Amino acid sequence: MSDLKPHDHKLNPAELEIDLFCNGIKIDATCTLESDARIFSRTRAGLGSGLEIIIPGDLKEIWMNIPVEEDFVQATPYFLKKRDGKYIAVDIRSNYEYEVKIPPEPSWYTKKTSKGNPMSMIGVLQGTYLGVYISGSCMYWYERPKRNCAFCTTGFNVGINEIHDKNIDELVEVATAAKEESGITFCHFNTGWQQGKGLDLMAPYVHAIKTRVGLMTGVQCIPATKENLWKYDWLIDCGADHFSFCYEFHSHEWFAKICPGKEATLGQQTFFDAMEYCCSKLQKGQVSGEIIAGLEPVEWTYKGIDYITSLGAFPTVCIFRPVIGSDLEHEPSPKFEDMLPIMKYMYLKCREHKIPIGAAPNIEVSLVVQPDDGKYLVPRDWEFKKFQMLIKAAKTFGGFMKFNKELKPHPVPGDPYKPPVPVGK
Repeated sequence: MSDLKPHDHKLNPAELEIDLFCNGIKIDATCTLESDARIFSRTRAGLGSGLEIIIPGDLKEIWMNIPVEEDFVQATPYFLKKRDGKYIAVDIRSNYEYEVKIPPEPSWYTKKTSKGNPMSMIGVLQGTYLGVYISGSCMYWYERPKRNCAFCTTGFNVGINEIHDKNIDELVEVATAAKEESGITFCHFNTGWQQGKGLDLMAPYVHAIKTRVGLMTGVQCIPATKENLWKYDWLIDCGADHFSFCYEFHSHEWFAKICPGKEATLGQQTFFDAMEYCCSKLQKGQVSGEIIAGLEPVEWTYKGIDYITSLGAFPTVCIFRPVIGSDLEHEPSPKFEDMLPIMKYMYLKCREHKIPIGAAPNIEVSLVVQPDDGKYLVPRDWEFKKFQMLIKAAKTFGGFMKFNKELKPHPVPGDPYKPPVPVGK
């Protein structure tokens, strides 16, 4: 039984999300997840290897991916049980019970593409969006000595749990099925270090989704260097709606320690330069900076949130998960008491800078605490209501001016196979 102190109140949806990220959950024998749940998909960095659930709430539903297999879960106070056809997360410290929903596995997961491959090996749902890793594994895994990020397991998963190189026609088939059957609005592409060619590899995939399927698209890869920042303009012309930058740690010491490949090939400043450039090209909320909370000292995490939001970008703060197979798999999971104020701060800084978090339709990310999940962590006072009105206006205006257009196939000006010649070259 867990030796963690019981909470003195029943947790609201965001508090529960944070506590479950920190502690994980054990699966009771009453559960029938084999028929009720999505598969545990150990892909890419490994963060999607847990159980996808939905936490109901009056402000919004919260999607999350709960750790279930990692070492630290053995000490969790949470048990998932099934009672009268419903799933309940039980906190044995206090006997508080929380009803949760289990999203079913989409029927298209087991369908085959025209080339005979299972669709789930092309892309998977992470929350409500389609996540696709393009090309081969991150090249940091193949250097000697290896220089992979210490929290990552991409080198063990790509080519085993998902297809190594994704065929564009197959991707279009999968994205179309996910749009028609699962109602997705967003396709997110990511890849690891591809020796500076990541953005070039992204362009044909982004273009195909935009012109042949009709979805909002996001791109996450190792950033371009200063002389190649023009590639972001090219990707925007090819249909990219969002760029995210995983620089992981705001402390340079921790960045260099945990991400040796990124430090050796590019350095932390390259991430900052690329993020700032993209923020100058796109509107508020179309760029994000991703950092990990629970390893570097918490004051650096706060500094990271300050920096990201000052640019008009939104922070995606991932609660450190010591994933099985990673170099850090035996590190302790962070404490709820440390993570709670960070997530509240993240929301408040987005509100301060009027970043329209949660405005895009049907994009719920299960691997992190989303900034707009934090609205459960603050008083519902006049400042809260004003920001909610701003978000509602952004949803209405965005639906009319942008979202409706992006969710239909349409031509874009960029040529994915012919980058423009940079000025001065």
